[in-house]
Amino acid sequence: MPPYPGPWGPAAGPPAGGEEPRQRLHPLSPALHGAKSLVVVIAGLSWSTLSRVGFGWFAALVTVFVLGATVLSVVSWWNTGYHLVGRELRVYEGLLWRRTRAIPLERLQAVEVVRPLLAQLTGLAELRLEVVGGGKTEAPLAYLSVAEATALRQRLLAVAGRSAPAPVAVAEPGAPPAPEGRRLHAVRNQDLLISQLLTPQAFLLPLGLVFVGAQFLSEGSWSFIAVASTLTAMAGVVLQPIRRVLDDWSFRLDRDDGTLRVHNGLLETRMQTVPLHRVQTVRATWPLLWRMKGWLRLRLEVAGYSAGEPDDRNRPDRLLPVGDAGTGAMVVAEVLPGVRLDALPATPPPSRARWLRPLSRKVVGAGLDEQVFVARSGLLTRQLTLVPYARIQSVRVTRGPVQRLLRLATVHADTAGGAGAAAVDRDLADAWELAAELTERSRTARRTDSDR
Repeated sequence: MPPYPGPWGPAAGPPAGGEEPRQRLHPLSPALHGAKSLVVVIAGLSWSTLSRVGFGWFAALVTVFVLGATVLSVVSWWNTGYHLVGRELRVYEGLLWRRTRAIPLERLQAVEVVRPLLAQLTGLAELRLEVVGGGKTEAPLAYLSVAEATALRQRLLAVAGRSAPAPVAVAEPGAPPAPEGRRLHAVRNQDLLISQLLTPQAFLLPLGLVFVGAQFLSEGSWSFIAVASTLTAMAGVVLQPIRRVLDDWSFRLDRDDGTLRVHNGLLETRMQTVPLHRVQTVRATWPLLWRMKGWLRLRLEVAGYSAGEPDDRNRPDRLLPVGDAGTGAMVVAEVLPGVRLDALPATPPPSRARWLRPLSRKVVGAGLDEQVFVARSGLLTRQLTLVPYARIQSVRVTRGPVQRLLRLATVHADTAGGAGAAAVDRDLADAWELAAELTERSRTARRTDSDR
C-alpha cells in the first residue's frame, strides 16, 4: 500500500492529477484504542477468573490480550486514511479485506467533534458524521488533533453547502480556534442539577431505599446475591440522571450563519454542528415537576439520528436541556424563524374522542401555523412537536377499529427523521381536510425552498 502523505505520513509532493493526498489519523490513536481494550479485557475476565488462576496467570492473560489488541490497533491505524475527492469524503481501511467508503457530502446532516476522557487527556478528538438514511454514525475518524478535527469539520460543512469544493484549510497546531459565532444561550450547571433532582427517579429513590431496607430487616436475609442484585437495580435508577448531568454539563448553544453549534459534556465533551436547513422537527417538553418552575426541554430531530441511536444519551439532538419559557421561545425562533412558541394554534379532538382519551382529550391537539404543523400531546409530561412544512415527506390518515365506530381518524406527518408528528383522534371529515392541507403546504414550501 502506498504511503500516506500528510501530517502523520512521509512527506510527498502533490499527487498526479492534482488529487488531494490521503491523510492518516493521529499516531496516538492505537494507544487510545489499546487503553479501551484493556478495560474491556479486565471486565470480561472478571474476578472469578482471578480467584481461579491466581494473580500471575491473570496478569499474563491481560498482557497477552492487550498486546494483541494494541498490535491490531497499530495495523488498523497504518492502513486507515481519508481524503476529500470532489464532493465526497473517502475513508480507506483494512489490511486483508480493504474497504473504501465514499460518503457524498450532499447527504451530510451534522458533524460532531467528540472528546472522550482519554482523548481530552491527550489533546485529541473524534470526528463523527451523520448522513441522510444512515443506520449509524458514518466514518468515525478516531482520533485527530483538536485543530485538525475542527478544520476538517468546517471544511466538510463548507463543501456540503456549496456546488464546488471548498479550498483546503489546514489549522496550524498553535493557531487559535476559529470563532464560534453568536452565543444564543448557556445553561447554568445549577439549573441542570436542580432539573435532574425534579425527576421521578430522584423522588422515588428514598422510598425505594426504605422499602429495600425494611425488607432485609424483616426477613433477615443479607446474602451477597440479594444485596448485589438490589444495589445493581438501584444503581440503574440513580445513574440515569447522573449521566444526563454529565452529558449536558456546561451546555452552550451558538449560531453561526446557517448552522447551530452545540457544546456539552464533562467526562466526554461534544461539539455538534447542525445546518439549520437539515432540521426536521423541534420538540418542546414540559415534565410535570418542571412546570412549577416554568422550565421546559427542547430537542431537535435530524434525519438519521432516531433510527441510528437507540440509546437516548448518545443521540446528538439536544437543543436546550433545561430553560425557562423566554429562553425556549428565543431558541425556537432562531431555529424556525417566524415561529412563536407561546402563540401556536392547537385545537383539541371532538368531544366524542373522550371514549378513547377520557383524561387527556383536552390536552392533546393539533393545528396549522403559518410556518409549521403543530401537534400537542401528553398528560403528565406535556409535549409540543413542530414540523416545518418543507420537511414533511408524506402524509397518512389511519383509523383503528374504535376510531371507525366513532368516525375519528389520526393524521400523521412523516419526516425523514422517522418520528414526525400526528394529529390524533380528529373528526373524520376534518382529518381528510387536514391531510389535504398538509400535502399542499408541504409542496408549496418545498417549491419555495428549491427556488431560493
